[in-house]
Amino acid sequence: MLTKDYSRNELIQFLDIKPLDIEICDVTLRDGEQTPGVVFTKEEKMDIATELDSIGIEIIESGFPVVSHTEKEIVKEIAHMGLNAKTCCLARARVSDVEIALECDVDFVSIFIAMSELHLKHKYHKSYEEMFGLAMEAVQYAKDHGLGVRFAAEDGSRTDIETLKRAFLDAEEYRVNYVSIADTIGILNPSTTYYLINELKKVIKTPVCIHCHDDLGMATANTLAAAEAGAKQLHTTVNGIGERAGNASLEEVLVALRVQYGIERYDTQKLTALSKKVEKYSGIKPGVTKAIIGEHAFSHESGIHVCAILEEPRTYELFSPEMVGGQRRLIVGKHTGIKALKGIVKSMGYDLSDEALSELIGKVKNSAETKYGITSERLEEMINEIKKC
Repeated sequence: MLTKDYSRNELIQFLDIKPLDIEICDVTLRDGEQTPGVVFTKEEKMDIATELDSIGIEIIESGFPVVSHTEKEIVKEIAHMGLNAKTCCLARARVSDVEIALECDVDFVSIFIAMSELHLKHKYHKSYEEMFGLAMEAVQYAKDHGLGVRFAAEDGSRTDIETLKRAFLDAEEYRVNYVSIADTIGILNPSTTYYLINELKKVIKTPVCIHCHDDLGMATANTLAAAEAGAKQLHTTVNGIGERAGNASLEEVLVALRVQYGIERYDTQKLTALSKKVEKYSGIKPGVTKAIIGEHAFSHESGIHVCAILEEPRTYELFSPEMVGGQRRLIVGKHTGIKALKGIVKSMGYDLSDEALSELIGKVKNSAETKYGITSERLEEMINEIKKC
């Protein structure tokens, strides 16, 4: 049974949080696979898609089918899985890319062009007008064939805002379903993200998407700021994997939406298991202090903390580990006090005298100073050694 979310009601007393109208588009299977060295098999992609669907993710970006015949077949297979989530794929501003997307039977195609002066000059060697014309040709072809379209501005965060407004207003004439801003190099911060989305929303009627990279460690914060400014579709990857420093982390975004904004429709209890699955398939282990799913996300060593946690977990936990399918760990180490140690020992099923506890804390301190961790197995060995004396 899900432990009560005990943080939102406390937080809401201090913050005036308006309701958000959002949906999640998870791009683990596309942008996540663009992490250097990561390749998912068909079975792995289908497994991840199934888990994302069970969590309640609305849209799954399943790949970039023009990359290879195998990629195309995988994207098509996922589209035919009968998921509740809609599927989409990536396409360049080419009719031929859209034709391949149509063959995959996806619900949406994300047609992208970069509009920043830097990309136009050094990547395309074309003018904005030339690239926009190619994009709208592809958009028109997709719409004429009954395909949903997301028109995406790569490097949108470094594109002149008036250019973005003009492009998105013109794209609305082609009946695109979404317009999307990509913070391709992670240059935004929450303030600039909010400003950008807010300015676009003043003139754009079409739902806006936000796609954040984590080069400055602000992808999740920027994604939430975009949502507050009115962005509809939020892009994420499991464990925050992706190019360079990765993308906005699915688990961070979903838990923040639940804790801070009261959005509870996603099954967050499955996040830890999904994280471990993607870790296995990608070969990339999240950092131990990674929010939500890191090995130490619910670990406590400090004696003051452990004593409080044993009495009331809310003292040092914003939300319960059960809420994300995690597990609390009370660590014995250099910072453990005798009161905390007594509580940990008792939770292990042992009842030691004060004399035995004093001896045990001495052993713990000596062992901890060597920089070797004290596992629960090692602690149990210490307890049994003392009991034999």
